[in-house]
Amino acid sequence: MPLSREQQNPLTNYMKPIFAIVGVVLAGGVFFWYTKPTYDDSQTLRAEIAQNDAALDKAAELQKLRQTLLSRFNTFNTTDLDRLQKLLPDHVDNVRLILDLDKLAERHGIALQNVDVSSAQNQTVKNQTALGAIGASSQKFDSLTLTFSTTATYADFVKFLSNLESSLRIVDLVSLTVAPAAGNAAVVSSATNAFPTSNTANAVATRPSEPFYTYNMTLRTYWLK
Repeated sequence: MPLSREQQNPLTNYMKPIFAIVGVVLAGGVFFWYTKPTYDDSQTLRAEIAQNDAALDKAAELQKLRQTLLSRFNTFNTTDLDRLQKLLPDHVDNVRLILDLDKLAERHGIALQNVDVSSAQNQTVKNQTALGAIGASSQKFDSLTLTFSTTATYADFVKFLSNLESSLRIVDLVSLTVAPAAGNAAVVSSATNAFPTSNTANAVATRPSEPFYTYNMTLRTYWLK
């Protein structure tokens, strides 16, 4: 009876399992050192692509919302926007604030004197430093304190306060002190020299007997950060 090829070459019987084991090892090595890292990288890339797609969709949505809000904003009356900006501005202009108050006082022949402007933010920083506080404040608005003195009759000063109360700018009266003026003649002369307007001359001419007082005021106004 003739022998088979395997029987004729016994070495083949031993090589087959070795080849199988080597093949499994090579396949495992390829899987763990190439296939699996490549697959993991592809999954990471897919996740990043999904995040980028979501970000693009969100950006498109925000752009659409921006255009909608911009269209609504353009329908507002510019006069109303200016009034709103003056009511609660997004910045502070010390010079403009002083000029506005001085113009308001000018209507009644009143001159602002010894004007001093200080930011509440600076005072807050000083207080936090003294108390050892750290971190930024979460307050969405800031304030400005304006201190000044003026000399006027009681009637003119009440009118000035009334106009200040009805003005668009949000102003709080922090403190007010009243003291008799040194003398009517001296006060009238000082007011005329400090603020020589026709209103002052008319006030002096029409009410020479009204007493004058010295007013020291502290006002606080606000703006958005």
